[in-house]
Amino acid sequence: MQKRLLGGVLLCAAATLPATTHASSHREAPFITENPKVDATDFYLFASYEPGRAGFVTLIANYQPLQAAYGGPNYFTMDPDAIYEIHVDNNGDANEDLTFQFDFDSALAATGNGLALMVGPNGSQRSVAVPLANIGAITAGATFDADQNVQETYTVKVIRGDRRTGTAQDVTAAAGGGTTFMKPVDNIGTKTFPNYAQYANAHVYNITIPGCTPPASTTARMFVGQRSEAFAVNLGQIFDLVNMSGSGGTANPLGAQDQGFNTVAGTNVTSIAIEVPSSCLGENGADTIIGGWTTASVRQARVINPTATYENPAREGGPWVQVSRLGMPLVNEVVIGLKDKDRFNSSEPSGDGQFADYVTHPTLPELMEILYGAATLPAPNNFPRTDLIAAFLTGVPGVNNTGTTLSEQLRLNFGIPATAAAGQNTFGAALCFDRSAAGGVLDLQNAGCDPAGYPNGRRPADDITDVTLRVAEGYLAPTADAAAGGAAIVDGAFIGNASSAAFLAGFPYLNTPRPGSP
Repeated sequence: MQKRLLGGVLLCAAATLPATTHASSHREAPFITENPKVDATDFYLFASYEPGRAGFVTLIANYQPLQAAYGGPNYFTMDPDAIYEIHVDNNGDANEDLTFQFDFDSALAATGNGLALMVGPNGSQRSVAVPLANIGAITAGATFDADQNVQETYTVKVIRGDRRTGTAQDVTAAAGGGTTFMKPVDNIGTKTFPNYAQYANAHVYNITIPGCTPPASTTARMFVGQRSEAFAVNLGQIFDLVNMSGSGGTANPLGAQDQGFNTVAGTNVTSIAIEVPSSCLGENGADTIIGGWTTASVRQARVINPTATYENPAREGGPWVQVSRLGMPLVNEVVIGLKDKDRFNSSEPSGDGQFADYVTHPTLPELMEILYGAATLPAPNNFPRTDLIAAFLTGVPGVNNTGTTLSEQLRLNFGIPATAAAGQNTFGAALCFDRSAAGGVLDLQNAGCDPAGYPNGRRPADDITDVTLRVAEGYLAPTADAAAGGAAIVDGAFIGNASSAAFLAGFPYLNTPRPGSP
């Protein structure tokens, strides 16, 4: 089973990575640029590798891209008029069987009036509302701090069946059974937060998920809040017609993996993280192969309130309409044609047959050949890419196949044991293959071979950009079909210090966000 998984994992990478321009999913479609609060940036799905957490799967959905740590005074609250969802397909029909639905609320302190200061001399004092998110240091974790002006909370439902008509139940706190959870304030700076990591950790909740039984002596966990951006990409040069030559201060696409060009390294994101018993995810508690994706939806109708208030800047109603979708990274950004990007964001996996041409006849490898020349970077020439449509839209038979219905999802076989943090390789399963005339040849003895890595799910330390670059040019294709398939292409951006040691050793795995002031 392990050998079949390895082969399928890399085929899946080839399927979802038919191009060489990257960002994971930041501002990837025209309409979503107008709605940054519901813009999904990354989706992670992996068997939990924190010691003592075998039997759990971690799902992390990141939203609100490219957050400047100094982004005050309002920072990056979630949209209270939207719903954020993580979906799991566990029977291969390309429809959600399990949905975790997050619904946020934002309120001002003092029963909605906001914090105020008494201003003026005695006899003519006025109570005046303050313009800031806080008026003093925030140290409380389990309760809202007295100096905290903006208070965010959220509720979570687990829905079985259709996301709108299925059976919905509340996720509750393991201690006390409460259904409302606090979201920590963003990392305003070191004066506001003497110890932000400690403050944020107080918002990691032990939870009870109805219908899910965790391994003995454990509970599921959940965290929602700001985190440091985990993705690495040379964003500016990539989108400037892949302006990488190794000269004039640009990255060398055939140089060292780390050239200091991670242009998103100084930013934060907002993470929705939930750790779920794996027995709850597989169909009937037995199957170990699932597909997952995250979405955000808003109400169909919005009328701007001409006398806006904090609670009601607009009046919204009508059915929920999906405006953001993300499973495998890079798909909508560099695979789907510009005219269909908004359509993809509003679509569901069961309708992905309409996008098949983008996989069987990908355009960006052809653009790369135009930009670099056929002598330097020839595009693979095996058309139609039937190998890619099998892996990209159906999964690999016997490995991580989730059915015959064409559907784009991030697929995980959590039956493959997690690799401990110290043993992870940023190239994931890619290093389990040798380049040969017949294409990628499996060799489990290869140095760095890590079968639990991307794209068998995705972990924070997996360097999806460099894996993409190599597979896109035909690393797994026969030499006759992909002359550039063996090139060790990089984008010059690196994830942290090249391993899982760059991240937290346990849940929620992503690092403490960067502060707005030193």
